[in-house]
Amino acid sequence: MKTKFFKSIRWRIIFLFFASVITAVFCVLFLLLIAYNLPRSLLLRQTLSVMKYSVGVTPVVIFVGTILFVFFFFIYMQRMVKYIEEINREIKVISQGQLESHIPVKSDDELGELAKSINLMASQLKNSIEEERNAEKTKNELITSVSHDLRTPLTSILGYLGLISNDDYKDEITMRYYVDIAYNKGKDLKKMIDELFEFTKLNYGGLKVDLKKINLGELLEQLAEEFVPIFKDAGMKYRLDIPEKKVFILADGPLLVRVFENLLINAVRYGKEGKYVDINLRRNGDEAIVDIVNYGEIISQRDLPYIFDRFYRVEKSRSQKTGGTGLGLSISKSIVELHHGSIKAFSGEDKTTFEVALKCENS
Repeated sequence: MKTKFFKSIRWRIIFLFFASVITAVFCVLFLLLIAYNLPRSLLLRQTLSVMKYSVGVTPVVIFVGTILFVFFFFIYMQRMVKYIEEINREIKVISQGQLESHIPVKSDDELGELAKSINLMASQLKNSIEEERNAEKTKNELITSVSHDLRTPLTSILGYLGLISNDDYKDEITMRYYVDIAYNKGKDLKKMIDELFEFTKLNYGGLKVDLKKINLGELLEQLAEEFVPIFKDAGMKYRLDIPEKKVFILADGPLLVRVFENLLINAVRYGKEGKYVDINLRRNGDEAIVDIVNYGEIISQRDLPYIFDRFYRVEKSRSQKTGGTGLGLSISKSIVELHHGSIKAFSGEDKTTFEVALKCENS
């Protein structure tokens, strides 16, 4: 507290006040010394003699000392006054919307703290405005992407139902073929809408996480067995590597299953050429690490930083058959972050790895 007081602007003003008084006193004494040593014939000496006998020495000394005090106090305060003026100018600039403007911090007193606070305020305001703009941009992009993705299957459904409604088909077999296509497109549309609602709930705080103690190894083993038919249809097999010692985590089971389902579906979709999907569980300190590895076509380094962005697809086409809805990995990332974990992707040489890290719970 003492150090803070001595660095305060009050102390500086008090110091400058007494410095001005002392300087003025020394100057008055110096002037008196000079005046008394001047030759009697000089006009200045004669004038001082007249003032001495008519007014008195004390009033003259006080008058001269006061003038000198005001002069020196003004000189000593110039640095502080200029700094206040500089702060005032920058505040006016900031008030005009130039939030990148920066006030230099030249002291560690209240003025310096004021400059820091204004800089922080301007920076936070600038970030808030940028976040608002990004949110608006994201909302517009979301609407555009959703409109595009929903329009494609809906157009197909309406097209084939229109053919059936207008009896524009050869026979009942053709009609059933059209109905099957419309039905499958309808399922794709429902899946996309469900994922969109799920994504919205996850990202706008509409979903509550029900945390329970879960044996992560058992969960992965069960999930891998459930995926056997999918692996078989794709001509693939899974390889499971789980440590003997049980690994427990606090998590929402259904949500966590959703994460690994998305990663396994992604591994099947893009890793058919590799024939294998590796599911590895390991413990690293207080974290449980799950690696989902496929040996298909790798993801380019250009695409890798964006694969967890919503609606992002590695393929140039927006085909539902190959690229999915573009929300699966984004949903997975949101769920993992709700569990205060992290998800990363690595791709190179002959494999692609998705790594999920979650905090372990003591067994």
